[in-house]
Amino acid sequence: MAKIRAKVASVDPVWQRLSDEAEQAIRDEPLLGGLVHSSILHHRTLEAALAYRIALKLSSGEMSDQMLREICDAAYESNACLSEAARADLMAVYDRDPACHRYLQPLLYFKGFQAVQAYRVGHWLWTEGRHDLAYFIQMRVSEEFGVDIHPAARIGKGIMIDHAHSVVIGETAVVGDNVSMLHSVTLGGTGKEEEDRHPKIGDGVLIGAGAKVLGNIKVGCCSRIAAGSVVLEDVPEGSTVAGVPAKIVGKAGCDQPSVTMDQLLPGCGQ
Repeated sequence: MAKIRAKVASVDPVWQRLSDEAEQAIRDEPLLGGLVHSSILHHRTLEAALAYRIALKLSSGEMSDQMLREICDAAYESNACLSEAARADLMAVYDRDPACHRYLQPLLYFKGFQAVQAYRVGHWLWTEGRHDLAYFIQMRVSEEFGVDIHPAARIGKGIMIDHAHSVVIGETAVVGDNVSMLHSVTLGGTGKEEEDRHPKIGDGVLIGAGAKVLGNIKVGCCSRIAAGSVVLEDVPEGSTVAGVPAKIVGKAGCDQPSVTMDQLLPGCGQ
């Protein structure tokens, strides 16, 4: 098993580091040996570990972990973009969350990361025309993680959802690359219209806790939405909006607000 992991890791440094951290975690806390072995060390690749973890978390009396694992395995084998996105998401959490000190933490403990990876499998099912099964994944993600992402929503890579409680992302929402959002964020509609009705979030956007972005509006790249804001109009690129309803209160303050995670408003300590 060690030789197999070493061979795979030679072309996958992320998996090598995860494996090394897993072995160290067992040395530090032997009581976690079963969890760490079953979730990481028993697998040859990150994709296999993710499939196992997603299946374990989403299984229920309605669908077994074995069946869910086969679905996840098929998704990763069919679409290499899922693997690329998973690695980018893992690095995003590690780089941006000050509570994350090891690669294995998101995989084992952080529901935001796990919910996004499960959504990605559901989105793959949606694009394959398997809508009912995609809805089932959405339901179980909502029940297990408290995150409700419609499988038709389009979400880029390098996504960090911190704490991840009560996050809602609607059917026609689009989220760009390298976006960070905190708990209780809603990307929703404004009524009963059935067409394109949800927000379009640009690359590098930071969305604060409790913010609501409603309607088919655009949030420009590298913008910031302050915590608790209700955004009903387009947000220009590189700006900060705050309030109910949200208004422009200044520039974003840096080139990559989603990476720095700086949520201070102009005049509040900056």
